[in-house]
Amino acid sequence: MAVVDDIVKFDQQLSELIAKYEQYFIGLEKREPLLLLSEVEKTVRRYTGVPITNTMYKYRFNMLVARLNTYREHWNRILKLMEEGRYSRDRFISDLHMKKQGPQREKPVKTDASDTLSELDRIVNEFREARKACNLPTDKITRELVSASIEKKKPQLAATLGTENIVFRVVIENGKPKLKAGLHKH
Repeated sequence: MAVVDDIVKFDQQLSELIAKYEQYFIGLEKREPLLLLSEVEKTVRRYTGVPITNTMYKYRFNMLVARLNTYREHWNRILKLMEEGRYSRDRFISDLHMKKQGPQREKPVKTDASDTLSELDRIVNEFREARKACNLPTDKITRELVSASIEKKKPQLAATLGTENIVFRVVIENGKPKLKAGLHKH
C-alpha cells in the first residue's frame, strides 16, 4: 500500500520540518528549511485530489494537512516579524550587538565645526562597528560617505520635522546597520 507508506513518511517529514523551523527561529539553523517544506507540500499535492478509501488513513492524512497549515501560518507570522525586526530573538541578538559596541551617546549635530567633526566621527565609528557586528565589510565606509549621506537627508528632515535640531544615530534593522534621524530632546 503506497498510500499507507506515504502517510507515515509524511508524518515523519512534518515532525522533522517542525523541529527544523524551531531550530531556525532560535538561531541554530542558518537557513529556512525550504527543501523539506517543498517535499512535504509535494506529498500533500499528490494526495489532495486522490480519494483515500480507508477512513482511518483519510482521517490521518487530513489531520496532518490541517497541522501543516496551522504551522505554516505560524511560521509565516514569525517570518514577517523577523523581516520587520520585531521578533524577540532578533531583538535580543540586536541588543547584544549594540552592547558589544558600548554605550550609545546621542548628541545633536551642532553648527560648531569641532562639535560637528566629533559628532561625525562618533557616527562613522558606530556605523563601522555596527557593520562589523553584522559581518559586513567596513573598508568602504569613510567620513565623506557618511557626511554626504547625512547632508543629503538633513534638508528633507528639517522641512518635515520643522526644526534644524536633529540628531543621528546608528541602528541595526533586519541585520543591516542604518542611519536614523530624530529630534534632539533637551
